[in-house]
Amino acid sequence: MSNNSILVVGGGFAGITAALEAAELGYEVYIVETNPYLGGRVSQLNQYFPKLCPPSCGLEIQFQRIKNNPNVKVITMASVDSVSGTKGNYDVKVTQRPRYVNERCTACGDCEKATAKQVDSEFDFGTGKRGLAYKTHPFMFPMRYVLDAENASDSEMASIKDACSYDAVDLDDKGRTFDLAVGAIVVATGWKPYDVSKLTNLGGGQFKNVVTNMQFERMAAPNGPTSGKIERPSDGTEPMKIAFVQCAGSRDQNNLNYCSYICCMASLKHVRYIRKNSDANVTVFYIDLRTPGRYDKFKVATEADEKLNLIKGKVANIVEDANGNPIVTVENALTGIKSEEKFDMVVLATGMEPSIAGLQVPAGSVDADGFVIDGEGIIAAGCAKQPLDVMKTAQSGTAAAMKAIQTVVGR
Repeated sequence: MSNNSILVVGGGFAGITAALEAAELGYEVYIVETNPYLGGRVSQLNQYFPKLCPPSCGLEIQFQRIKNNPNVKVITMASVDSVSGTKGNYDVKVTQRPRYVNERCTACGDCEKATAKQVDSEFDFGTGKRGLAYKTHPFMFPMRYVLDAENASDSEMASIKDACSYDAVDLDDKGRTFDLAVGAIVVATGWKPYDVSKLTNLGGGQFKNVVTNMQFERMAAPNGPTSGKIERPSDGTEPMKIAFVQCAGSRDQNNLNYCSYICCMASLKHVRYIRKNSDANVTVFYIDLRTPGRYDKFKVATEADEKLNLIKGKVANIVEDANGNPIVTVENALTGIKSEEKFDMVVLATGMEPSIAGLQVPAGSVDADGFVIDGEGIIAAGCAKQPLDVMKTAQSGTAAAMKAIQTVVGR
């Protein structure tokens, strides 16, 4: 007999959608998420397509649905260690890391103020800092602080505990391993930005004023490190001449073989971020602009901006002058002319890589690029399956939920 419970590995937009669609049809669903929060990459965006909404717009509705549905069990700061069994009857071993903060937390922030030490913020891709006790963003769910025991001394941990008047800090919190019995598994492990340090010819990770598209997204976000103000990381000044380098590592046999689908649209969105509040000149170097379907209207409207210069050409190299200004070497594909041009700031449109690329897949198997392949009772969703935008990610989550239900009912 098949087990009617469903495991969703990953609590991003695809995983949340899959979990809710199944739970609202009466199925017990477990969401196992490695981060301290749900929402995945969407929560790190300033705005997302198609309506350029802030991430809280769509996510807070989903979080309310989770709160109101007892069929959804959320397990954060956890990972799947192993899967055994067969379609309809899987035994899944899960390990959950200690959070050191229990359900009594009111997110008042007193714990964060208890220590002065700051470390690089993973949520901001290293563009900002966070404390030893922290919440990643204002609409974090679960809305509960996390303690960074790895970077905190015993005295700092004690100070954080003493600062909490709600007895929410538990320094004796231990990691735990437990089993889940489920009938189907949805793998919605999402994506990660391609490792920019591999793009040495483009200055990836070398020059302060060469940033990735996701770092730029965090700069543009009101809850980001600069409160939404676009600044040069080197000196905090407003950049008045900005370049975007498309396909940074993508469509390249030495890096990512495939097109990541969203990078062109993301850069055009970033152009709008800039031009909304600045008179800056923007140049986009591209191989070809891919804006499928309805997004072509967005491209047409954006490229009408007189401050935007679109150049079809592959960027070969980026170096830095003595003042930290990136100098871009590019060959114009239409004229054949090779030139150098200096900018205040360069944004690398790095591609989407599956989050599990190079890691052990939590369930099922992967293709040569690291994307999850559907198997018996194991269904891939969202960007674990292929590069997708948020709208198509949600559709993928719904489809995965329906397949999971068909699995557990034996159809």
